[in-house]
Amino acid sequence: MPYLIDFDATNRILRARFKGRVTDDDLRDMYRVGQENVARLDPLSGITDFSEVTEVAFSPQTMRDLARTKPIMPDPRRPVIFVAPTPELFGMARMFELESGETRPNLRVVHTVEEAYQILNVPAPQFGPL
Repeated sequence: MPYLIDFDATNRILRARFKGRVTDDDLRDMYRVGQENVARLDPLSGITDFSEVTEVAFSPQTMRDLARTKPIMPDPRRPVIFVAPTPELFGMARMFELESGETRPNLRVVHTVEEAYQILNVPAPQFGPL
């Protein structure tokens, strides 16, 4: 599985980290599993981290389709951050952000995990497996 979902119980941050080659099916699967975990854990924020992606094998259309579906984080006041270090991933993440319209007003796209932690005001989160 090219992604791992973990949780910082103290700060209630749900994180999905992608690794290696990521396909359309991987994104869709993570989206479904993410929704299940949000319903179960009620996190205050979320991070989708593409830092360890080595091959983008998903399409812009899949990003558009997911952006038009019900958000993983149903409360629009809760921040969601995409970490996208490369120009290609950053562009895909920004496209998702723009396609999301008003359903994800607190979605941010950044280049590093440190930027994400700074936005959440959490200098050293402690993620553990689910």
